[in-house]
Amino acid sequence: MRRKSQDEYDVIVVGSGAAGGMTALICAVNGLKVLMLEAGRDYDPVSETPMFQLPKDAPLRGGGYHEKPFGFYDATVDGGWQVPGEPYDEGDSNFMWWRARMLGGRTNHWGRISLRMGPYDYKPYSRDGLGFDWPMTYEEMEPWYDRTEALIGVYGSNEGLENTPNSAPWALLPAPAPRATELYTQHHCRDLDVPVIPAHLAILSRRQDWENLPQRLFPNNELAQRVVRDSMRTRAACYWATPCGRGCSIRANFQSPTVLIPPALATGNLDVRTDAMVREVTVDAQGRATGVHYVDKRTRLDEHVSGRVVVLAASACESARILLNSRSGSFPDGLANGSGTVGKYLMDTVGAGVGGQFPAFENMPPHNTDGSSGMHLYMPWWLYQEQARGRLDFARGYHIEFGGGRGMPGPGAFGGMQGWTNGAYGRRFKEEIRRYYGSFMWFDGRGEMIPNEDCYCEIDPDTVDQWGIPTLRFHWKWSEHELNQALHMQRTFRDIIENMGGTVTSGVAERGEDAIARPGQIIHEVGGVRMGASSRDSVLNQYCQSWEVPNLFCTDGGAFVSNADKNPTLSIMAIAWRASEYLVEQLAQRAI
Repeated sequence: MRRKSQDEYDVIVVGSGAAGGMTALICAVNGLKVLMLEAGRDYDPVSETPMFQLPKDAPLRGGGYHEKPFGFYDATVDGGWQVPGEPYDEGDSNFMWWRARMLGGRTNHWGRISLRMGPYDYKPYSRDGLGFDWPMTYEEMEPWYDRTEALIGVYGSNEGLENTPNSAPWALLPAPAPRATELYTQHHCRDLDVPVIPAHLAILSRRQDWENLPQRLFPNNELAQRVVRDSMRTRAACYWATPCGRGCSIRANFQSPTVLIPPALATGNLDVRTDAMVREVTVDAQGRATGVHYVDKRTRLDEHVSGRVVVLAASACESARILLNSRSGSFPDGLANGSGTVGKYLMDTVGAGVGGQFPAFENMPPHNTDGSSGMHLYMPWWLYQEQARGRLDFARGYHIEFGGGRGMPGPGAFGGMQGWTNGAYGRRFKEEIRRYYGSFMWFDGRGEMIPNEDCYCEIDPDTVDQWGIPTLRFHWKWSEHELNQALHMQRTFRDIIENMGGTVTSGVAERGEDAIARPGQIIHEVGGVRMGASSRDSVLNQYCQSWEVPNLFCTDGGAFVSNADKNPTLSIMAIAWRASEYLVEQLAQRAI
């Protein structure tokens, strides 16, 4: 346990995931004394991962259940959509709130898909008059994407497609070769003019260039270069064998506890306290943040720690909850909430999927299809111009994630084949399973949601969690844009499956309400502490700094203005890095 103590810190970081890990690293390598507070338990992916264990060795053959919905071996060792003793009220929303109570947060669990937001994504209002523009441009963010990709290790390629930005030549690792199902899909999608290109995932396809990258990422900072170089040297290239969602003992994939927190600790400038449930940010008579109150979950005692700067990076809804619970005479409606927008304009990714069975893959000989645990190819959005001309009934796009093949069968892998085996049993049943196993694929859409005022969270006046902290109540309403987009997804997937000679094995809805995933189900919720160009209608400026409390920052997904179809984690880290450099400069200038 990395638990130390001092009277006051330069920076208190609440959260240890993508934003918290990045913020702590950048502050620590620049000489600031940092305290990281994590609501969950300590966790070490190197020693705790079950990456080498087989389904047969686990309860339910490794299958999911209410406490482990993504399977027994999933790296989320504590947390999920339901956390014992920590309720929330869905209200009229049907919202699902995922919380990972562990060091590293959701970075232990995520799919590692690392797509940059593009120029259109930073100025969506300017394109179609819906939602809001970000207070910065893609061109301003581009260097931070390059640095983030190189630091964490992202594989992929540069294809030069519309609003799918290229990376600097030194930023990306080579993409792994496509598998049979992916090549077959790519071939048949040419007939439909749907691009199928290498995916970008935060997995090391080869070892990082530890001799040269640290100098490029941290010029004129010898401490940063040393700790990052040492960290990169400990990371091995992926050997394409086990699921990333279990955690990685060789540090080949990106997780905050293996990539960001270790070099931050190596500076000697970071202390970490786990099992620290933050309930509020404290302020002085001048309205400046002075520190945080948290409940020590082991002793159940209230503790206070002081800091010159407080950074919330607890995840979008949790950071909004902390601000709304931080009430005082100066901030009766919650800290930094003069605009009334804390908790407002929540967004999640639009999701819909369709599966299919393909005769072309029947009776495939046994062969290695492991690769990375994620996709090697994906389909970026390709109909920007049709939308610009008003030819579609929804304003924002989606990308397509797909997969299949003969990987390690998990629980229930054969349960859906009864419709194909025609009642076979004994030897013939085994023959039929060998024939059909690996002949199924699934296509998922991940689309942009336009922010609206009907999607928000607020403090539930009647409920507290087991730590005595008031909980959240959610409200949600999809617009016609999201519902029509989900229908378009399913119809597109049907066309792709049929063009590949396959048969749809799942429903294709007639209504968007039946096609779209529940809010929160994709676990991409952002917004609620959004940045903007003015304090009148936003909480933060473009550097994730509170308009009203200059020494208060929020660097997680809560700062998001829009929610592009690109998975948000890479952008969270790039934005957090940029904001943290600004924070360091402001402290050096004594401006905060």
